[in-house]
Amino acid sequence: MGNAMTPEQTVMQLIIGAGQAKKLAFDAIQAARDNHIETADQLLEQATKALAGAHQIQSDALRADAATQQQPTLLMVHAQDHLSMAMTAMELGREIVAIYRRLSENTNDK
Repeated sequence: MGNAMTPEQTVMQLIIGAGQAKKLAFDAIQAARDNHIETADQLLEQATKALAGAHQIQSDALRADAATQQQPTLLMVHAQDHLSMAMTAMELGREIVAIYRRLSENTNDK
């Protein structure tokens, strides 16, 4: 039990993981815009891993709250909002990189 995170640590880890995923997704968009499609794909893969880690933290926290019948704190709701924004950034990142990929392929075909 000594390794259990405090609620504040859990919230911070969730925000950090979500923030990292969001940043990597936007970095992927920038790489694709600069025609570095392979780099963009690698960044999206890293973002996916960061998002999965954050999502696991959220799932564990929600499970713990349900077991103790605790209501989520305002800080946890805030952290979940960060996770939601990161998930949206990931979806948009994938779509925008795909658009840049198609543009790059069409340019190279000419």
